[in-house]
Amino acid sequence: MTHPSRNALLGLIVGDALGVPVEFKDREWLKAHPVKDMIGYGTYNQPPGTWSDDSSLALCLADELSREFNLQSIADSFVKWLYDNHWTPHDEVFDVGNSTEKAIHRLESGVPPDQSGETDKNSNGNGSLMRILPLLFHVKDIEDDMERYEVIRQVSAITHAHIRSTLSCFYYLEFARFILDGHSPQSTYQKANESFLRLAEQLQIDKEELSKFDRLTGGNIDKIAEEDIYSDTYVIYTLEASIWCILITNNYKDAVLKAVNLGKDTDTTAAVTGGLAGLIYTADGIPKEWVNQIAKFDEIEDVIERLRERYR
Repeated sequence: MTHPSRNALLGLIVGDALGVPVEFKDREWLKAHPVKDMIGYGTYNQPPGTWSDDSSLALCLADELSREFNLQSIADSFVKWLYDNHWTPHDEVFDVGNSTEKAIHRLESGVPPDQSGETDKNSNGNGSLMRILPLLFHVKDIEDDMERYEVIRQVSAITHAHIRSTLSCFYYLEFARFILDGHSPQSTYQKANESFLRLAEQLQIDKEELSKFDRLTGGNIDKIAEEDIYSDTYVIYTLEASIWCILITNNYKDAVLKAVNLGKDTDTTAAVTGGLAGLIYTADGIPKEWVNQIAKFDEIEDVIERLRERYR
């Protein structure tokens, strides 16, 4: 049986790479020219199998977690990525979100990681959600909700410190945690909602803020029509779209292609979806011809092996 770290990381990275060539294309264009396979070039003129900042920062996190949990080391790795091309597919950074870039500039200037992230409500892009999945292996055995949330909050807040972003990361990792425990996607969805609402009550989250999650926590996200699922960079939309894609499909390929063909922020929607789909259907469920095209595959496998050793 493949280790969950392999399922999660390959799921995320392959999804990301599928979306890179058509990032920013709208849904109507993709209805006429749907992505059906791993392609290249397009938006960033990168070869097939090229992953973006989503996977780069997830790999930075995974790499550091394979040694120890240290917030400063994780932040330093993000700085190395932006300034020194650390964990890039072809030794260059070709994509970075605004809030992430601002936060990393602060880190580089000496601001500590507990003060570097954007706190404004308008800085709720998906830049921490897209990279948070490796943290699953560090928090999965923490029984206390608040303690789990605090670790997740710290890692999200390196770049995205607003409560909406940190809560989104918590919801996503709760969903992943219940998958890891062997629950079906539908059962996982119910349990993630219950866990999220319990935490929100413990944190005494403002009702207006909590209402941003109503479409998810209402328990019927999979019943929402495709035209009402949004796929731009807003963290709530990415979270909703990824859960929707998981719940309306029954295999890895269909889940990530559905995510890509929603359009707009194609790489991130597919990466966030792909991480969950990898956990559900395992790395063996990812088309091998896609996996075989992934850039720096051997280096990725090395990180996966080190994560497996650390989090048995």
